[in-house]
Amino acid sequence: MKAESYKTIVPSQASYQKAWYVVDARDQVLGRLASRVAHLIKGKHKTSYAPNMDCGDHVIVINADKVRMTGKKWTRRVIFTHSGYPGSQRELTPAYIHSKRPERLIEHAVRGMLPKNRLGRQLFRSLHVYAGPEHPHAAQQPQAINF
Repeated sequence: MKAESYKTIVPSQASYQKAWYVVDARDQVLGRLASRVAHLIKGKHKTSYAPNMDCGDHVIVINADKVRMTGKKWTRRVIFTHSGYPGSQRELTPAYIHSKRPERLIEHAVRGMLPKNRLGRQLFRSLHVYAGPEHPHAAQQPQAINF
């Protein structure tokens, strides 16, 4: 057997083709939806997955205002925010965030499931969340995914 036949091939960033997917969040549980979306964004569903590269796909989440949470998480869960200024820490409930900007709930959940480094910030740009059923990415011809 020749040595060239069993070498590991490491693909470059230019060789990855980023696909576009549409996910409908209507009546989906927030955490389960976020874990599946993070899986697509990271590219773990591909055979050419590399943990140190952005090999994932773009994901469009529509109907973010119709997402569900089980139990009493709407009122009892606390999400902390801090602007960086002294005394600016806020404790917000998912019900309050949902009433103001429902997209933030899905963004917050998915961001927590991505790496906490430069790659995670780059991967997060592949997430596009919209409260209603319409999105401006029709030109990319996204494929619908049902979980």
